[in-house]
Amino acid sequence: MVTNTTTLEEQIANLTKATEGLAKHVQEQDSQISKLMNKIDSTDASHVAGKQSEAHAGAKTSLKQQSNEREKSSTKELQVSSEGLIPVDQLWEFIMGTIQNKLGGNSKSSMTYTKLYTQRIDNLKMPVGCQLPKFQQFDGKGNPKQHVAHFMSATMQEPRGITL
Repeated sequence: MVTNTTTLEEQIANLTKATEGLAKHVQEQDSQISKLMNKIDSTDASHVAGKQSEAHAGAKTSLKQQSNEREKSSTKELQVSSEGLIPVDQLWEFIMGTIQNKLGGNSKSSMTYTKLYTQRIDNLKMPVGCQLPKFQQFDGKGNPKQHVAHFMSATMQEPRGITL
């Protein structure tokens, strides 16, 4: 019987190939950026003089510094052992850094709060003198619908046709 399981060594080999591919892709992108910058420099030199060329040179040096910093950080982070293995922590940091560079460093969107319940729950009218439930403090254990149903049964004698 043949199964589709892979050993730890095969997984590490696959991850090593993936990181090598990512490193190669980053180097290709950097070389493409430098070629485009050189092309822009050659066209700007023939069309622009004075202050504009100085500003462009400053922008060019800052772009080169950023690409050099990226190369240094990506190469110094990965330390391969004598067996050809990369520690999981370093691989994780490398992948996260590459993703952040690709997305422009904006990772705040993944940290946003998502409600565990629908908008209909927010629109429920509460009885007078009833304390509002603290759904933001829901611990994530169990079913949020059961949490709401328990709250509703504890605060209302009759459900009045409301179904969850």
